[in-house]
Formats: sequence, structure tokens, C-alpha cells
Amino acid sequence: MSSASDVEIPLDVPKKAHDIYRKNFELITHGTGRLMLLAGDQRVEHLNDDFYGEGIHEDDADPEHLFRIAQQGRIGVYATQLGLIARYGRQYPDIPYLVKLNSKTNLVKTAQQDPMSNQWFTIDQIVRFREQSGLKIAAVGYTIYLGSEFEAEMLHQAAQVVIEAHQHGLLTVLWIYPRGNAVKEEKDPHLIAGAAAVAATLGSDFVKVNAPKKDGVSSADMLKEATTTAGKTKVVCAGGSSMDVPAFLKQLHEQIHIGGTSGNATGRNIHQKSLEEAVRMCNAISAITMDDASAEEAIRIYEGS
Repeated sequence: MSSASDVEIPLDVPKKAHDIYRKNFELITHGTGRLMLLAGDQRVEHLNDDFYGEGIHEDDADPEHLFRIAQQGRIGVYATQLGLIARYGRQYPDIPYLVKLNSKTNLVKTAQQDPMSNQWFTIDQIVRFREQSGLKIAAVGYTIYLGSEFEAEMLHQAAQVVIEAHQHGLLTVLWIYPRGNAVKEEKDPHLIAGAAAVAATLGSDFVKVNAPKKDGVSSADMLKEATTTAGKTKVVCAGGSSMDVPAFLKQLHEQIHIGGTSGNATGRNIHQKSLEEAVRMCNAISAITMDDASAEEAIRIYEGS
């Protein structure tokens, strides 16, 4: 693991913003260079499917559930939309926030139209919000659907997001998902590596990708191509749909120690649980991500033993 003192500040961060950038990097990685991102942007992406229904704890229906988790659990940064931060942030000023700058619903399927997700807010608006709220707005995030017929517009917006965010000392996380009629296998390892390389060319600090699969099988070995080609851009894997906790924690450990990733971006595997269980899950994930705990040690943290 790297430390905050090892932070290499990109050249697009002006000297006046160096301290802010370094402070934000240390804040969201706990000085480890690895990121534990609590993903809470799905209220737009998946509407209410992820928050209400069979197998989902009733706590999750309330938008404040995720803020409570982020406050009580050990996380790196909580990613969500600005409107929710504006409504709940006063009660949760100690949470480090990532503002998701674009989102779209899943109602229009790829078969009907290639995906496009436009930017909602400018970086200047986010910076003004940071100043007037006094909250710990440490980062911004943006999704690109690589392979969509609209990818050129999203790539342009993402490039502007990265350079403008860095001007103000904000860190950037790019969600990059190959998706569209031109994409046959969204989780092909070679394609996932290509997505990570795109994030590197855009100068992002982190890139969030789906764990690669080949012939329906996922393996941490398949991540090596992506983490290598990403260079100085750090790769984190999406947590995906809810799964067995021990299997999830073992998978996370292997993604970091075999695949070479720099953390995780987890939503449903945390927030679909009760508050008490979700906090334990956060702490287990953070132990692997930021403390180099083994999967077995993390399972014991989750179990409360």
C-alpha cells in the first residue's frame, strides 16, 4: 500500500490546490492509497429496485439509511447525488462525500437506444456548494458507457470533469462500463482493461469497472490486464448484486492481492442489510481494503466476533 506522503499530484492540479488535493486523497483513502467507496447512486440508476422488495431489509427504503451507514461504519467516501447531500448533509457533516455528476435510469434498454448519461452539474457549482455547506466534498464521479453511439459526448464531458475537478483539488472517480449495441460481452476481460486504459488517458484518479468474466466465470487473475494498463489510475471493482458475505469478502481480497486493484465500490452488498449489519459489513470491507486484513479476519469482523 502507498501512503499519503507518496501521493503523486497530477500536473493539472495547480499549486494553490496541492494541499486540498493531498488532503482529499488522504481523507478518502485513510492514507493507504486504497479506496473503500460506499456506492449510493442507484436510486436513479435502478430506481427503487435496489431499495425495496424481497430480500431487502426494510431499513433500506429510507434514503437516510445510507447516510446512517456512512456515519457509523468505516468507509472511504460516500458517493451519491447532490440533492440527497443537500437534504441530509447538515445532519451528517463528518462523512466524506463524492458527488455523482451524471445519472440515468434503466427504463430505456440498450435494445431500444444506446445509453447516454448527461452531466447534471458543473464543477463550479459543486465547488460553490462545498464552500457554502462546509461539508467534506472530496471527490466527484462520472459514468461513461464505452461503446455507446454517444460515447464521444460522454468522453468529452468526462475530460472536462477531470481537469476542472483537479483545478479545485477534487479527486475523480470514473465509472466506465462498456455498453451499447456494439458491445457483445460487457465483462470481457480485454474490454474491461480497455475501459481502465481510457480512464488513464482521461487522467482520472480512480476508475470503477465491473469485475471481468469469461465464459460466465469471474477470476481475480483476469483483472491483472486492467490494473496494469490503468497505470497510475487506480482500479476499483463494482460490488455488483448482493451475494453470500464470505464469498464476497474472499472475492474482494483476491481482487486486491491477485488482481492488483486498489479497493472497491460497494452498494447493494452493504445497504440492502439492516443498519447494524450494514455497519459490520462496511467495517469488514474496510479491514480488507485499508488494513490488509485477511478474508477470514474480515468475516470475523462481519460476524461481530
